[in-house]
Amino acid sequence: MAPQDLKTAERALRPGDPAPDLTLPDTHGTPVHLADLRGETVVVVFYPFAFSGTCTAELCELRDNIEDFETVGVRLLAVSTDPVFSLKAWQEAEGFGFDLLSDFWPHGAAARAYGVLDEDSGHALRGSFLIDADGIVRWSVVYPRGGRRQLEEYRQALAEV
Repeated sequence: MAPQDLKTAERALRPGDPAPDLTLPDTHGTPVHLADLRGETVVVVFYPFAFSGTCTAELCELRDNIEDFETVGVRLLAVSTDPVFSLKAWQEAEGFGFDLLSDFWPHGAAARAYGVLDEDSGHALRGSFLIDADGIVRWSVVYPRGGRRQLEEYRQALAEV
């Protein structure tokens, strides 16, 4: 990991931490409040940029395996610092059936709260967090720039739900 990525990853939430509340707009501009999802298990997936190669590959893999989440009743939320309009275009281009949320303004506030905002570049590292029905982080993983999360990591976390 690059030194900046390592410093950022060390601040990331860990299992047992309470998940900070998020209120972010989806691709229609409708606010999604994490607190309103208490009682549900949620996976929050932070990624750097819409339309980038690695991010597209990762989210397309999640799209193509969404039944792994749905079967165990887990809702998937994907978050980046991109504006709503970019996320809407990307969602339409790729056919994502899960929520893409914009952490554009205040810029990176949600990524910062989860400890995955790269303050120097203004984008989120690749961080994923499984949050239980009580709002507690049960699993997390953070990858540096250029790193890629593997579907098997999600499957292992979902097996614990």
